[in-house]
Amino acid sequence: MQGFFVESPLWRSLRHRNYRLYLAGQLVSVCGTWMQQVAQSWLIYRLTGSATLLGLVGFATQIPVFGLGAIGGVISDRYSAHRVAVLTQTLALFQAIVLSVLTLAGWIQPVHIIILGFVLGLVNAFDMPARQALVHKMVAAEDLANAVALNSSMINAARIIGPGVAGLLVAKVGEGACFLLNAISYLAVIVALLAMKLARENRTDIKHLSLGRSLAAGLRYTFATAPIRDVLLLLGVVGVLGMPYITLMPVFASDVQKSGADALGLMMGAVGLGALIGALSLAWRKSVIGLGRVIAISTLGFGLALIAFALAKPFWLSLLILTAVGMGWMILIAASNTALQTLAEDAMRGRVMSLFSMMLVGMAPFGSLLAGWFADRVGAPWVVAAGGAGCAVGGILFATQLPRIRQAARPILVARGIIIEPTTGGETVGVDPTGQ
Repeated sequence: MQGFFVESPLWRSLRHRNYRLYLAGQLVSVCGTWMQQVAQSWLIYRLTGSATLLGLVGFATQIPVFGLGAIGGVISDRYSAHRVAVLTQTLALFQAIVLSVLTLAGWIQPVHIIILGFVLGLVNAFDMPARQALVHKMVAAEDLANAVALNSSMINAARIIGPGVAGLLVAKVGEGACFLLNAISYLAVIVALLAMKLARENRTDIKHLSLGRSLAAGLRYTFATAPIRDVLLLLGVVGVLGMPYITLMPVFASDVQKSGADALGLMMGAVGLGALIGALSLAWRKSVIGLGRVIAISTLGFGLALIAFALAKPFWLSLLILTAVGMGWMILIAASNTALQTLAEDAMRGRVMSLFSMMLVGMAPFGSLLAGWFADRVGAPWVVAAGGAGCAVGGILFATQLPRIRQAARPILVARGIIIEPTTGGETVGVDPTGQ
């Protein structure tokens, strides 16, 4: 089995024991997370029938990542990302328990969902950069791109399973069962994290700085490093304009397709299937060369697919297009993640990846709030189509900047030995994560 992991380019990062533990635990836990997300969206729409409140729940869940995500990155750089992840996953478990008890007891109200969503957002602000930084510590540098892609594949395999199961459970026994199963699923990742054997880290290089100075240093580094800055700005555009389609999915299931939670589960599962295909396609790549072009094309494709989904009427066609939406979205996220982790200095990785979370997830609440408000006035299809158009334009603009991005990335990668600059003519050889 060990030889299989080494020989197969698809599974090579699984030769690392800590990563195998992490991936197995995450698979179970993320299934529960997707179940909770689908059930929660359906619950709030069932209770209120309001797209605005759907947007408000999305805002409450995601705004803490925007407000505190950078601080979460400092904490991951300053202390053990492993210990931070254990703590945050434990807190998320208790959040799911409270949500399940309130729902199963029949006490749940929209205000409870909003407050508990905000609590989960607080946890995620520290959890997301910790887990992003932790992946880099589990595998060898040459396996990082594969590890990121396999992690994305796992998340989206769960995205196929979780929403489908959630749709069935909600239809049969109600939303509370999904919340309870999610709480139980957190035990798998907590056990996996505790079973890992990681080298002890000495972070005295950052601990002598105050929290504010550490945060400022991370921001200065990020915005002074053009390739990192440009990728993050593109992700911010996608977070605001593209990601709110997830928030509005119950509206499409109920009002456009005239169906229920089972249809919502299938629609979310179709997105997951496409994302799984996209992540596996990246996992097969033996190097990270050409990721700049991949990021540009996937952003354009994601935006065009959102426009097509907004216009689609037959349910089967919507499912097919949602598969393309998921594929474009996941290729963009995994490719950007890999590029950022490759470009970032070790001492700054937690802070850079916290900004990755902020741009992608932290910007989404503003889009969710606006999307919900506009959807109640002009209709969800128009809102999603407009967001898709904005993402497509962002992808085109990023593509026009690729030569400049490559030029700025080259000295960073040469200094780290990732690419080799020839001394006498010829072309640069090696790996350029933002190259064409």
